[in-house]
Amino acid sequence: MDLFSQIPDTHRNWLPYDGTVHYYGKLMSKEQADFYLNKLLETINWRNDEAVIFGRKIITKRKVAWYGERPYAYTYSNTTKYALPWTKELLELKILIEKETGETFNSCLLNLYHSGDEGMAWHSDGERDLKRDGAIGSMSFGAERKFAFKHKQTKEKIELFLAHGSLLVMKDITQTHWLHRLPPSKKITTPRVNLTFRTIENQAKD
Repeated sequence: MDLFSQIPDTHRNWLPYDGTVHYYGKLMSKEQADFYLNKLLETINWRNDEAVIFGRKIITKRKVAWYGERPYAYTYSNTTKYALPWTKELLELKILIEKETGETFNSCLLNLYHSGDEGMAWHSDGERDLKRDGAIGSMSFGAERKFAFKHKQTKEKIELFLAHGSLLVMKDITQTHWLHRLPPSKKITTPRVNLTFRTIENQAKD
């Protein structure tokens, strides 16, 4: 049975406590999702991510990009990025998920994982530039991948699979109490593009 052919319960909170995560499932047909995947691969200004860890600069295989309605600065892993202007497709997707969720976003951090060999370690999105307890809308295109949450105190874990063209929203106190990650998988040989729409606050508007 294809679980993702069914309409998910968008009111279900996947976290048992200390946060809110809703999974909306696929927001579009496979043909539409394929279109956006190809456009994102072709038009986004992808760059290898950089991190400074214990004073050493690390260059990742994973590629990233940072876009927004203004050239917002966004600092994580001791490096700062400045947002590029929205592309046509990013703006279309932003409008789509805002309509679906009732949330508003002004920026987007994108990740390109070339295969299952590339993933993301446990972390939370609690950078000071982000709206506190604000929603993060995570759209997935390409390879279906497992996504996991782990409570910072109890260590309880929650796992789900994110489908091609699907949306997951994390909000409220989720980032305070839960870590999340994208585990690597040797079985996956195709790329995945992830868009995390966010809200930057407390930066100059000029």
